[in-house]
Amino acid sequence: MSAARSASLSSRLPAADAVTGLVERARSAMQRFAPSDQQRVDEAVTALAWSIYKPEHARELAEIAVATTRLGNVEDKVVKNQRKTFGTLRDLMRVRTVGVIEEDPARGLTLYAKPVGVVAAVTPSTNPAATPVNKAMMAVKGRNAVIIAPSPVAHKTTGRTVELMREALDRVGAPADLVQVLPAPVTRAATTALMEACDLSVVTGSQNNVRAGYRSGKPAIGVGAGNAPIIVDDSADLARAAKGICASKTFDNATSCSSDNALVVLDSVYDRAIAALEAVGGYLADEEEKAAIAAALWVEGKLNRDLIARDAAVIADRVGMGPEARSARFFLVEDELPADPRSFADEKLSLVLTVYRARDIMDAIATVKAILQVKGRGHSCGIYTSSLDNARLVASELDVVRVLVNQPHAIGNGGSFSNGLPFTLTMGCGTWAGNSITENLNYRHFINITHLSTTIPEDRPSEEELFGEHWKRHGM
Repeated sequence: MSAARSASLSSRLPAADAVTGLVERARSAMQRFAPSDQQRVDEAVTALAWSIYKPEHARELAEIAVATTRLGNVEDKVVKNQRKTFGTLRDLMRVRTVGVIEEDPARGLTLYAKPVGVVAAVTPSTNPAATPVNKAMMAVKGRNAVIIAPSPVAHKTTGRTVELMREALDRVGAPADLVQVLPAPVTRAATTALMEACDLSVVTGSQNNVRAGYRSGKPAIGVGAGNAPIIVDDSADLARAAKGICASKTFDNATSCSSDNALVVLDSVYDRAIAALEAVGGYLADEEEKAAIAAALWVEGKLNRDLIARDAAVIADRVGMGPEARSARFFLVEDELPADPRSFADEKLSLVLTVYRARDIMDAIATVKAILQVKGRGHSCGIYTSSLDNARLVASELDVVRVLVNQPHAIGNGGSFSNGLPFTLTMGCGTWAGNSITENLNYRHFINITHLSTTIPEDRPSEEELFGEHWKRHGM
């Protein structure tokens, strides 16, 4: 065995040993929870939800997150902790996951839900409280146990979140070990060992972790990179569009993968759209300021952690912009195609929004395609329009899982009370992004289904019904 291979194995063995104990406790907890009926399961899920929704807990976790990760802002994280949890609980209380969950007499089918097993939940630094609770609620809804592997920089927040969830489970008499967390310090070896030991991995965060999940040898659900482009066409309500774009871009200082990263505005309304964006707090950078933003935002080809998800005043100060910029809510940077990985077409995770001009809706779609080739293919895009035909055209032409119409993207993409998408913090992006799901993560991904099949009256069409048209056109 090579020295490098030996060193790799030796570093992973302690991690594997620590994971083994967690998984054994998780399986024991599942065995004790297995006889639970739907009411008992829902009681446990509700307890998990209340553990973070409770106002003092939502704020405590938001404050710890911002203090330790320096990402986002407290008030928006409080909203996220509560809103996402409340919406997810709404979705989960409306479905069955124990015993018979569906009957179709016409097809002779009865569906029974079963657990998938112990879930490895890899969670990001951007949502170190909301994402762990979101995944835990879905996992426990399926009578599974979950072990959370947090971002190393977010362990203090996620550890406290798990502590609150465990206390909540214990309070309702459910096994606390249904929810556990990797001990600090979290290493890549420990996270990898966890994914290899569990029955299902659900990975939100870095693409390195997503790829590791798919390499684990176990079923895995990962997410794609965000980089949402938003089209503003010539029929849009520009004031409404500007308000929605501002709300989305500034929410939690653009930590969300669904945060607007580029605007593609039709020529005929371009100047008025910029004016509307300025009216809600946007600041249009000049060429000198644009160059300064680029130099500060990317360091040696990587996003500067000291600028991502920071307040607008911090960015303006670090870049050396004037007083007007320091009072802005977000920054607009005009750019042109071709888009490439070293341009403003990339995901920025900051209060910087790139703006492109387009001649018409087809040119706008072509621009979005170019942006998504840089990053974000499969994830999502949005459009502000009064034309349902334009919205349908965008949906038919672009390789994305979600197209939001006249909605603040970061707020609606992971589910909303005013759209039909499931509440989640984990957005699948299909094979376009190398993902195994092409929808928002939801409870269905945490249950196995047994299909009981009974006989029905024969459903066998004639050869003429199936081949007749083919024979007429092409012969027998």
